[in-house]
Amino acid sequence: MANAFVAAFEILSFGAIIVLIVLGLGIIASMMGIFNFAQGEFVLLGAYVTYLAYAKGLPIWAGMVAAPFVVGALGFVLEALIIRRFYAAPIVAMLGTYALGLIIRESVRGLIGGFYLTVPEPIGGSIDLGTMHISAWRFTIIVITILVMAGCYLLLSRTSFGLRMRATLENPSLARASGISTPLMYGATFAFGSALAGLAGALIVPVFSLYADLGIRFLIQGFVAVMVGGVGSFIGPVAGAGVIGTLSAALPWVMAPVVADVLVFVLAIAFIKFRPQGLIAGRGV
Repeated sequence: MANAFVAAFEILSFGAIIVLIVLGLGIIASMMGIFNFAQGEFVLLGAYVTYLAYAKGLPIWAGMVAAPFVVGALGFVLEALIIRRFYAAPIVAMLGTYALGLIIRESVRGLIGGFYLTVPEPIGGSIDLGTMHISAWRFTIIVITILVMAGCYLLLSRTSFGLRMRATLENPSLARASGISTPLMYGATFAFGSALAGLAGALIVPVFSLYADLGIRFLIQGFVAVMVGGVGSFIGPVAGAGVIGTLSAALPWVMAPVVADVLVFVLAIAFIKFRPQGLIAGRGV
């Protein structure tokens, strides 16, 4: 019973990590119509900012708080300078984000080399539940993920900012006629999605360490999760992240990790083949 509970907790915590990463990717894909293939590298940058703050002697929490703001600001600049020019050609925009991601990843590799750099958990130790012990930091990640999900949903569905964002991305011409600054809203949306990736990187770096290819695995899983969940809504990618995160964490308990990864992708491809619209299709929050 104790082993089953610990396994379920590990599955839930890994699923929470995937949800964090998919939130930003899903918002950009659903609201802007492009897949940001630099999202994994934004996760990497969030992890690097956290490590840099720790290496400079600052509290780990300072780096974790700074990471989403730094990565979000970079996303805003990149959207304005590069990505905005290619909205009429989504394939070109995706290739552009891939090239940006490659530049970011190799830049970080040049700074840290081929090393795995560790960052201690801000909340160490474990939570004791009788004979069961669970990681206090992984539990914190789950709590933060739930709070971030609720905050994102409320921001997009209950605020004037969210209304302007959705109006801009669904009907730019009508939004401009209504006095909304569409370039600003595009930049804010991309920056928001980038900031969520930076936050994800900051939270997971104590768990997975910092290395140059940190974001690659999570980008692939995030992309598959968005496709499984469905593009066009906030709930769809989150649902897909829950499915992919659960499978990715659960299957290695019963089979070799490499086989588990292959099986997850095979199942995802089969699902997308028979239901290309995803679990939850349609536009809206």
